[in-house]
Amino acid sequence: MGIQVRLDKLLKARAMTSKQLCEQVGITEANMSILRSGRAKGVRFTTLNRICYFLNCDVGDILSFDGELEESDDEEE
Repeated sequence: MGIQVRLDKLLKARAMTSKQLCEQVGITEANMSILRSGRAKGVRFTTLNRICYFLNCDVGDILSFDGELEESDDEEE
């Protein structure tokens, strides 16, 4: 998989809903859903900064690397 997103665990630990975090961070629920599911192709540092601020956490609490190389669909062979 490559990068794992642990946002759901953090939300649960903080007793916060995804909708509440969306309102604080300033992103749509659709974009938050894409991020939470791990389907996001990228995320802005400003968005990560706001998520970390409002969840009182570090980037490493949200994202982790599983040691696998994930090949991108848009990379040339």
